[in-house]
Amino acid sequence: MLFYYSFAPARRIGSLEFRSAILSGNQGHPMSVQASSLDLHPTFVTTNAWRSRTLAAILMIVIAGIFWADSRYPALLKRYHTGTEVKAAGALTFSAVYRVDRTMPLSTRVWRTTLNWLDANRIGMTFSFLFGPAALTFLATLRRRRTSSIYLNTLFGAAAGMPLAVCTNCVAPIARGFYASGMSTESVLAAMFASPALNVVVLAMTFALFPVPIALLKLATVLFLIFVFAPATASRRGAIAPYVCPIEIPVSQTWGQALVSTTRSYLRSFWYVFRVAFPLMIFAAVLGALVIELLPAEALVAEATIGGIVLVALVGAFLPVPMAFDVAIAYIAMTKGVPLPYVVTILCTLGIVSVFSLSVVGKTISWKVAAAAYATVAALGTVAGLLSRFLA
Repeated sequence: MLFYYSFAPARRIGSLEFRSAILSGNQGHPMSVQASSLDLHPTFVTTNAWRSRTLAAILMIVIAGIFWADSRYPALLKRYHTGTEVKAAGALTFSAVYRVDRTMPLSTRVWRTTLNWLDANRIGMTFSFLFGPAALTFLATLRRRRTSSIYLNTLFGAAAGMPLAVCTNCVAPIARGFYASGMSTESVLAAMFASPALNVVVLAMTFALFPVPIALLKLATVLFLIFVFAPATASRRGAIAPYVCPIEIPVSQTWGQALVSTTRSYLRSFWYVFRVAFPLMIFAAVLGALVIELLPAEALVAEATIGGIVLVALVGAFLPVPMAFDVAIAYIAMTKGVPLPYVVTILCTLGIVSVFSLSVVGKTISWKVAAAAYATVAALGTVAGLLSRFLA
């Protein structure tokens, strides 16, 4: 199977037909391409701006390197080495700047939980709001961002998402940048699912804290989302309007020109990502805090029922939680005597999608895709919870 990702030179795109041909490959294979919702004049994406491409790649590497080496992987490894002593101080976070207890009024609890969430996610969100535009700027210089096979696109997206090591919330702005660059729907969805759930440290935590059958059940739901749901969703969307990249990467004759054009393109990319994702982030933080604070403290103590499993699945797929929080909170619940079906449902729904990531998907790709993702995660969590009865 031939990959169409290429650094080869290309002419400026002057017609709608030529743009369609460029995105569908040189051999005449029909291919659906993406529509832009931006109210911008059509821009030209050239692939012979190698100086700009080099600068954009350096920018991506620097942003990712600082985040991974200084923050993300040290934090994940610390949680992994904590082992069975893992704790969660907040309702939606590992730590809490402000104390929250049930004696406080609901409005106070929601406000404090929201601030705790914003504080816990400040580093990851900073990375995503910087890296997403950098990825868009770099990918816009490439001639191909997809192949003619939805399954290869899915695999490519999963491979891109695994090392990102960001939660479902922080990966959302990055996914918006990916999609705007011309990456396929299946690639973007696969990257979003793989980043929080297929990271090697998170997988190691899962298998270290849970019995192998439960860990495998969790892994099976993730693989289903990536390799079944993502390509199936893309294939059902069918052919759509030709895609126009929201930024322009002009040919640069000198390094000075390349620096100026790359900076301008990055700033436009940043605004394209930020103006949608940031307000949704604030809204999701408040909404997630409201939902978790409305849940009764004894909700998971009672004997597991089918209705209870469904409710846990719906809530788990909604809450915006940080990286590896699903593994930690499910393990804590198991040690506290919560029924196994509830534990497994939490493990298989919490952290794979959230109200924030689904909102960004809705605004960027399609609200139908976002709704389908939420329903599928909740359904998989429900099935996993029911199957866990045979593991007890």
